Amino acid sequence: MRFIIMVKSTEKTETGAPPGHALIKSMAAYHEDLAKAGVLLDASGFQPSAKGWRVYYDKGCRTVMDGPFAETKELIAGYTLIQVRSREEAMEWVRRFPAPMGEREFGEIEVRQLYELDEPGSGDATERFREPGSARR
Repeated sequence: MRFIIMVKSTEKTETGAPPGHALIKSMAAYHEDLAKAGVLLDASGFQPSAKGWRVYYDKGCRTVMDGPFAETKELIAGYTLIQVRSREEAMEWVRRFPAPMGEREFGEIEVRQLYELDEPGSGDATERFREPGSARR
């Protein structure tokens, strides 16, 4: 089972200011523990939304809108992707997640389980989707 732990953005993360030394140190230790346990798949932070864009789809039309985006509470500042045996194990790891903005700041994370490609309904298209680089052939 794969779960993504998403760190929600704040006004501070949207400025592009790097996290403080203490936060980097606690996040590094947490990710090292995940790696040692063999459950860490990936982790990274995102640049501010001012450096990104969105694509909106409506009735066959696509519209591209450059950032920044106003609602920081709807944005993601970073993520950690883990693979564990159960929802309970994921919860145990998430309980250990460091305060994402520092111990004295407001922070929020959201955890979501990913769909697995071997769930019912998979077929040839799923196999092509699963195989890295298949779209480039």
